[in-house]
Amino acid sequence: MNWIYFAIAGSIAQLIDGALGMGFGLTSSTLLLTLGASAAVASAAVHAAEIGTTLISGVSHWHAENIDKKVLVRLAVPGGIGAFLGATFLSSIDLSSSKIFISTLLLFMGFLLLYRNLFQTTLPALSDVQNNPRYLRFLGFTGGFIDASGGGGWGPVVTPALMTTSTMEPRKIIGTVSASEFIVAISASAGFLININKINIDWSIVGGLALGGALMAPIAAKLVAKLPRKQLAILVGIAIILINGIRIIQGQ
Repeated sequence: MNWIYFAIAGSIAQLIDGALGMGFGLTSSTLLLTLGASAAVASAAVHAAEIGTTLISGVSHWHAENIDKKVLVRLAVPGGIGAFLGATFLSSIDLSSSKIFISTLLLFMGFLLLYRNLFQTTLPALSDVQNNPRYLRFLGFTGGFIDASGGGGWGPVVTPALMTTSTMEPRKIIGTVSASEFIVAISASAGFLININKINIDWSIVGGLALGGALMAPIAAKLVAKLPRKQLAILVGIAIILINGIRIIQGQ
């Protein structure tokens, strides 16, 4: 595999992630599975790459004042715990069934992304959930577990939930979710590292994704309020549904 191709893929995935507050893991994992990587390798490679991309993205959003510090902490800590457990779970299941599992989970995330942008964009906020620690801890843990076990999902779970249940500004939701993913990426990587004997990571994939994502992260943070988020989200959702739907039908 040529790392340059993965650098380009990382740039595209980070651009999508910066615009939507989600998408790096989903886009990258779907690509790696399509190219033949195992589910555990795909998720491990993506999260290792995300350590660099989420750090730079978080710093960029911090400078752009797109972060709510209190919400960041309440999401990141339980998110890290969930991610570690999710990585351990994915590393322990039979590899012959893990691709179907991760493709099914990615398919669900694609439908969630599509549904959110087709039908729920006008839903009013339910309450100031940013002041509800219990809700944020539950949301963070759930998002972290799904993200690590599915190769992506932190953004698609956490971002829409906050968009529809809080009164936070959209740019702060995207910035906070993106920055908190740094802790999720570190925790998931730690979980995969403990089980490194069960998986075989191609580090050229990690380097390519990390380089492309890192170069695009500062640009994406500045474009967060300028790109057509709804249209882009719909296209990404459709692509994820089609690719993973085909993989499930083919039994790969």
